[in-house]
Amino acid sequence: MWLPTPLYELIPRFWLVLGFLFIAYGIYLGLDLPPSLGALIMGFFCIVYGIGIALIRSRHRQTESENGDSPATAQ
Repeated sequence: MWLPTPLYELIPRFWLVLGFLFIAYGIYLGLDLPPSLGALIMGFFCIVYGIGIALIRSRHRQTESENGDSPATAQ
């Protein structure tokens, strides 16, 4: 599935914001309720996923620029 570039670039930030919202919701519910524990865990995984996407993209872009395989130079 193709996404427009601005939307594609926002995906890691979306996961980070979603993670922080889950954590805020879990804290808002109170730490003694089972749903709050689930929200905290989900928030943690969303944040880790967002950071993971950003790291993978930055490594890929770095190796492309080192190899000279960027789309701008390929044309």
